[in-house]
Amino acid sequence: MSIAAMSSLQQRILTALVLAPLAIAGVLMSSSFGFSIGLALVFALGLWEWSRLIGLRQRRMRSVLVLTNLGAMLILAWLFRGRSAELLPLVFVGVGWWLIALLWLRSSSFGGADTAHSLELKWLVGSLVTIPAWAAAWVLHGQGELGPWWTLFVVMLVWAGDVGAYFFGRRFGSVKLAPQISPGKTREGVYGELFVSALFAGAAGWWLLDGNRQAIAALVGLSLVTVIFSVVGDLFESLIKRQSKSKDSGALFPGHGGMLDRLDSMFAALPVFVTGHYWLRL
Repeated sequence: MSIAAMSSLQQRILTALVLAPLAIAGVLMSSSFGFSIGLALVFALGLWEWSRLIGLRQRRMRSVLVLTNLGAMLILAWLFRGRSAELLPLVFVGVGWWLIALLWLRSSSFGGADTAHSLELKWLVGSLVTIPAWAAAWVLHGQGELGPWWTLFVVMLVWAGDVGAYFFGRRFGSVKLAPQISPGKTREGVYGELFVSALFAGAAGWWLLDGNRQAIAALVGLSLVTVIFSVVGDLFESLIKRQSKSKDSGALFPGHGGMLDRLDSMFAALPVFVTGHYWLRL
């Protein structure tokens, strides 16, 4: 059976089975500096798709957007190699942006006009979405022996939430969460996302935190906040796709869409989790 002949669910499962081992290996087997370089390249692919969604039509201008941000990440990686923790202020900027994004989602028509002002704004947003998330992942990955495991924890937390949202939404979904932005997302799906994420956080936290119940409880709470913001990230990309009249950001992954479709939740989750992780001293 060809990939095109598979159902959407079959395509999603097959793609996940291919991508998951690659992502896990990339997180656990890379040096901190190597991880920062590899992640910058992955995020650059997402930015290439973003450049199309926001209305840049000339490949030259799209390349400028991508290379500007990629260059910024690579320069930061070189300047702060061995001391990625010093990029925490940049992570906090990311949290601030996602709080602003909440207000943007309340006015779904904002930025939707095909004007130079909207294009300039979304160009800036591309940087606010990607660079702080990249910095957050590198800060987390560089935190000693457990750094890569904590990074993998965030990745799998979002994955677990996605699985919970998909199956709970299909089975119980009836009340639309944000019909003007993402008609397919339901409140029941989000409840399932939070439920599955909490179970995962509790189980993984038991190992990462050596059974410290107080710390595990704090981790579960932080994970729930992180997942809520991952939903915000998903909704924000859905809004931009809706404004550009696109179903997916690309067709790179069968059943999953483009790279940006795989990263939207992670962009929001990473700065929030790393900020909470730093504040709670986990």
